[in-house]
Amino acid sequence: MANSPQASAAAEKEPGRFKQIWQVLKMTVKYDKTAPWIMAAAVLVPLIIAALVSIFLPGSNALIWILTMILGLMVGVLLFMFTLNWRAERVAFGQLEGRAGAAGQVLTSALRGTWQTSEMPVAFNAKTQDAVYRAVGKPGVVILSEGSKAGTKRLLDDERRKTARILPNVPIHHFHVGTGTDDVKLVQIRKTLNKLPKKLTKPEIVAVTSRLKALGSNALPIPKGIDPMRMRSSRSQMR
Repeated sequence: MANSPQASAAAEKEPGRFKQIWQVLKMTVKYDKTAPWIMAAAVLVPLIIAALVSIFLPGSNALIWILTMILGLMVGVLLFMFTLNWRAERVAFGQLEGRAGAAGQVLTSALRGTWQTSEMPVAFNAKTQDAVYRAVGKPGVVILSEGSKAGTKRLLDDERRKTARILPNVPIHHFHVGTGTDDVKLVQIRKTLNKLPKKLTKPEIVAVTSRLKALGSNALPIPKGIDPMRMRSSRSQMR
């Protein structure tokens, strides 16, 4: 009897947790030469501190030394995973730098919590590949432009005007994503947006998002560099 599609899919198992970590580690080390030293320090420093504490702690014995070293190792592993995630994210964003659609991908992958985002641009010029993306969060509405500043000016002005018309009391922020002096780099998007002053509550964010969806959307062409099969809604919208 031939194998069913379900059986074939089940046979193709996802790689295990440790294999995934090893793959991410190899990729990170390949493109980030300082990552091994930083991750090594993340593991060794807690162990060294634990050893010093167990040596100089009054009344310490073998049991206390073992427990202290285990604690140091656990902290070291935790810091290692945090550091690996941090450096792997920088590498991944670095690979996307300069590609059309990169800002949208970073928005949905980097922002957490109450942020409402989408990989799809709200405005797009098929000829120049200039695009405008939108995120809604506690700071209000954030508009991100991607491409040439001159090329995105008209798209940006139109989006600002439409947003201000239906949401006159909601703060609107704008950043241009790029590698220029005054631009926000991909790796800086999350930090930059999370530093904005908080103005909206969670219910207000939902209401603002609903109002913006009411604007409707034209049949925007998909920018080159964006895989339509990978389009996804933000994690916060799926909750």
